[in-house]
Amino acid sequence: MQIALFCLSLLCLPLQAAVYTYIDADGNRVFTDQPGTGNAQRIELAPSNSMPAPPRAAPPAPEPSAPQAPAYQLLRILVPQPDATIRDSAGNLIVTASSDPALLPGHGYRLLLDGQPLGEASRSPVFPLENIDRGTHQLAVEIVDAQGRTQERTPSQPLHMLRISLAQKRMVRPCKKADYGVRPECPLKDKPPEKKDIPLIPFI
Repeated sequence: MQIALFCLSLLCLPLQAAVYTYIDADGNRVFTDQPGTGNAQRIELAPSNSMPAPPRAAPPAPEPSAPQAPAYQLLRILVPQPDATIRDSAGNLIVTASSDPALLPGHGYRLLLDGQPLGEASRSPVFPLENIDRGTHQLAVEIVDAQGRTQERTPSQPLHMLRISLAQKRMVRPCKKADYGVRPECPLKDKPPEKKDIPLIPFI
């Protein structure tokens, strides 16, 4: 029992502490770290065979997440074609778009004219436009989510609007008698007066 206690006490002592032993008055062997007690003799301890703990391995770096695939593979303007020239006296035209896949829930199409959105986004890919100024404009269509964030957008494409005057229309297609009051370029006020037939007077 004393040997077991002795071994346990050795474990509790600092690594560099000296251990002494002596026989007390009752004939018991005593172990102590005090060299001046009785006829204590120093015990030579074997060197410690403890080894330093191996360094802890660093946790593996997280793998980079794969880039998220875009929700839409294709978004384009079907009508008009890029660089198209539209001839309309009122400046009207219709723009249509298409996407693949079709619109996801909560998404909508929105038309941009010269970089500015026209109206609110909607589920319809058809945009009727009226009174577009004469000249060159840039068209684009985008898909936005419920928070108004752009999910996909087409490149801007040029459009040339030629607003033909009524006089030019009359030159291309002259007004006929039945056209007055029907075609905008043929108003009734411009209708020439009808020639009245002169009654024949019998010669006497």
